[in-house]
Amino acid sequence: MPHKHARTTPAILELPELVELARPHQYVKNVFILLPAFFAFKLHDPAVIWNVLWAFAAFSLVASSIYIFNDWNDRDEDRKHPQKCSRPIASGRITSKTAFLSFALFLGSGLSTAAWAVPGILYFLGTYFLLNIAYSLKLKHQSIIDISIIATGFVIRLFAGAAATGVVLSHWIIVMTFLLALFLALAKRRDDVLIQASTEQKTRKVIDGYNLKFLDASMVMTASIVILAYILWSMSSDVPEKFSTPNTYLTALFVVLGVMRYLQIALVEERSGNPTKILLKDTFLQLTLIGWVGSFTWILYL
Repeated sequence: MPHKHARTTPAILELPELVELARPHQYVKNVFILLPAFFAFKLHDPAVIWNVLWAFAAFSLVASSIYIFNDWNDRDEDRKHPQKCSRPIASGRITSKTAFLSFALFLGSGLSTAAWAVPGILYFLGTYFLLNIAYSLKLKHQSIIDISIIATGFVIRLFAGAAATGVVLSHWIIVMTFLLALFLALAKRRDDVLIQASTEQKTRKVIDGYNLKFLDASMVMTASIVILAYILWSMSSDVPEKFSTPNTYLTALFVVLGVMRYLQIALVEERSGNPTKILLKDTFLQLTLIGWVGSFTWILYL
């Protein structure tokens, strides 16, 4: 008897299904590749923009291959999840064979793009891929290690952006990026704990290592450190010399508002399961981000 989720899959993968598999909305995470060039005043250089865009494309393609592998590996657990059960592989709309062909297509395209356009990022791209495969297969079941790997992925993006543009990274941006990504990962785990509590069904093995009390305390702690680190950086002695202005501390307003809004989404509204979709839909966060980028652009470039 066929599995209740299985259904006839077309011989040729249709474009909407391919897009759903690839999760292009998640590409927004790769904007971190642009940050080294942004803070180094190089985004007006055509050669830098060219390299950054190719690095963004390569990371996006490889990230899609990882999402496909993860969806295939998690297909049984996803069928128990109230939202993830509708994913193409978990729902049976796409077979394992088709999924692996798509995986190979995206991975090969991403590595080829990097090798041709920005070979300097290949090391970081390979590290990112292997780390995420290890995460999918084993490490995501280890509490604290799982969210640390998610945060490390954002730091790797920074190093790739630096390698693509020849920028030397500040230790401040590395620390703040790791902490901010850790904060978002904690919020995502909080959503998983809430789902398990409401459905009485375990959607992830790693949830045994978390509870709301631990996650709430960790989120508040991490958010506080992110804000403090940003303020300390913006007021540090080397900022006026590097940016030719002492006014970067003014941008901290948008950082505080953005972090507070995300805490509100997670702790009050209790809908922090997908950070990317939240950013793409939440007007307050979008305005905060526009304000931060706009104020920084004004201070640094104008």
